[in-house]
Amino acid sequence: MIRAPHAARLLTGTLVGRLPNATAPIAIVLLVRAGGGSYSLAGALAAVYGIGNAVGQPLLGRAIDLHGQPRVQLPAALVSALGAVLLVVADISDGPVLAYTAVAVAGLFTPPLEGGLRALWPSVLGGDERVHRAYAMDAVAQEVMFTVGPLLVTLLVALWSPAVALLVINAIGVLGALSVVLSAPSRAWRSVPREAHWLGALRSPGLLALLGAFLFIGMALGSITVAGVAYADDQGRESVYGWLMAALSLGALVGGLAYGARRWTNTPERRLLSITALLALCYLPLMLTPGILAMTALAALAGVFLAPALACAFVVVDRHAPRGTVTEAFSWLVTTFGVGAALGTAAAGPVVEIGGTSASFGVAGAAGAGALLVLLATGRVLAVPGGAPEETVRTENDPSGAVEPGFSSGHQA
Repeated sequence: MIRAPHAARLLTGTLVGRLPNATAPIAIVLLVRAGGGSYSLAGALAAVYGIGNAVGQPLLGRAIDLHGQPRVQLPAALVSALGAVLLVVADISDGPVLAYTAVAVAGLFTPPLEGGLRALWPSVLGGDERVHRAYAMDAVAQEVMFTVGPLLVTLLVALWSPAVALLVINAIGVLGALSVVLSAPSRAWRSVPREAHWLGALRSPGLLALLGAFLFIGMALGSITVAGVAYADDQGRESVYGWLMAALSLGALVGGLAYGARRWTNTPERRLLSITALLALCYLPLMLTPGILAMTALAALAGVFLAPALACAFVVVDRHAPRGTVTEAFSWLVTTFGVGAALGTAAAGPVVEIGGTSASFGVAGAAGAGALLVLLATGRVLAVPGGAPEETVRTENDPSGAVEPGFSSGHQA
């Protein structure tokens, strides 16, 4: 798959271009603390960045569907980087207004490279099987990026300063976006004509059902980050948190590779239901909070089905998004997952104080069960992508026109 023309460049460019997004929370906290700001201010600024990102992704995704990738991705990357520069030069001691403005701009204009890449895969790779493998590789690569990115920030801080780290990361991000938009597939990509509708991609009942499920999955992941800190505090070793998060990423990496290596014959909607059930089940043993070695193994187990769930969700999004809304639809998935993670983080904090570490891991189990219940309750809606009638139709992502009865796709690269 990666040997296909342009595939390696697009994947690499997208990952590099998303480094600022992956590292923003830690970079903002380190910068504010280095400037004498409080943890409360640092957390508030990181939250504003996240809100801006959640709002901007689907809006920019819709703009890409209307105007193409180069006209949106690169300008957005440049404006987002300028927001980071503004944050660096802002004097927090004179008041945080400029800092809040800076992080809001940086978050709002973060380019939707993730959704853009998934819109490009069908034209770059051709057949459905190769596209599905690309989605799995995409999910695995995200785990690597969200592990390597924070490490790169801490290295740059150790060598220079938080300000330099933030500027370098954003400069690298602009170069990644530039690499993507200068590629032939990105320049040639055009969305199919879309029906004018203010809801855009959200008018698809199936997409709404999927987003509801992934709001809960995001909550599960967000709660684990807080619960992991509480567990490390209980053990009296801060490094334990790093081990747990690394194990979670390792599990996702292994699961994603295994998922991508297998050829699947059942429908993605049914497959996603099974994967989500296993994901929810694997969160439950974390409540046992055993010794460090066993807990690290349980964290790895909890991550195994995360990347497959994401990869399968990408396929479902592609099948349910209305015509001409592919980038926006993928961007909504990114936004919903991020909002869910924020809600999970917010919920786990009070639970730790009231019920302890074990109960905080229970938030992840409850959220996983919530995702499963959403998929079970909306099974009939998900069964027919985009609300299409149950008849054989030609997909726009499949040049051969071969498609399962009852399934249509609304995208073309």
